[in-house]
Amino acid sequence: MDPLSSLLSGIRAEGSVVSHVVLTVPWAVRFADIAPLTMISVLRGGGVLLLPDGTERAVGAGHTAVVRGPGPFHLVDHPTTLDGSHAAYEIACFTESPGCGAQELGGIRWGADSPEATALIVGAYRASGHRHERLLRALPPVLVVEEDAEVCAWLETAAADAARLPAGSQALMDRLLDWALVCTLRSWFDKAGADAPSWYRGLTDPVLAPALRSFHDRPAAPWTVASLAARAGVSRALFAKRFTRLMGRPPLAYVTECRMDEAEALLSDTDLGMAQIARSVGYADAFGFSAAFKRHKGRSPSACRAAAAAAAVTASGPPAPG
Repeated sequence: MDPLSSLLSGIRAEGSVVSHVVLTVPWAVRFADIAPLTMISVLRGGGVLLLPDGTERAVGAGHTAVVRGPGPFHLVDHPTTLDGSHAAYEIACFTESPGCGAQELGGIRWGADSPEATALIVGAYRASGHRHERLLRALPPVLVVEEDAEVCAWLETAAADAARLPAGSQALMDRLLDWALVCTLRSWFDKAGADAPSWYRGLTDPVLAPALRSFHDRPAAPWTVASLAARAGVSRALFAKRFTRLMGRPPLAYVTECRMDEAEALLSDTDLGMAQIARSVGYADAFGFSAAFKRHKGRSPSACRAAAAAAAVTASGPPAPG
């Protein structure tokens, strides 16, 4: 599985909402899910995104914005609207509320329909486990991609069709938003150039891509620089030089990094034993794996698993009184 697919495997849209927002200036919408990622496609109208760190980003018709969590943020008609004198409407896709419920896919409607309506498709994304964290580290607080008018029209039509057929409508919209997130991230990475993560740049390189695909398809195989170069169809020296220049690290350093990231996810998200995890990331025994993991991550596998378990208990809150 390629790195982007793997990193996205633990993150899914949930409670997607189609919001045709008609507001009289001044207006503000608060996104309160504290989600790892929130995606907003502006079909008509527009406004300004305000992030917790003070970042302001204008978005208009045809823009799709992906906001990295977990802090709540706002979409407003103008930054000065949040001066405390105006109420903020709220979208919270992870809660049962009139603003965003699976029972009413049509979403939020304020005011009457008009040509000046701001129409949004909003998707909040839940994460299962820790695999997605590597993806979040590669993203800015907010990224914006401009979509073609035809794409926006298709999204709006698909959302309207889903709303007319209640059976399965929420699942349909959530899967639509999963697809849209992949497309948006690929578009942004393609345009980011040198700012894209190395694992993405490598997959677009004609020499490195075959080797990287082979490694990610079989990460536990006994890879060497020579075997990776053979997959690329070039000499060992040329492959090592090109890989280091483009990826920012030698081939086997990248292999080890990916294996340790995968091991960290397995330690945090599964009950697999150390020997099983060791074999799944290319180590013959738990002892060799443990030494490599501690050298790379700065703590033992058992300490990593204990920390993940403690964090999960903290996140779940205190137990309910008996």
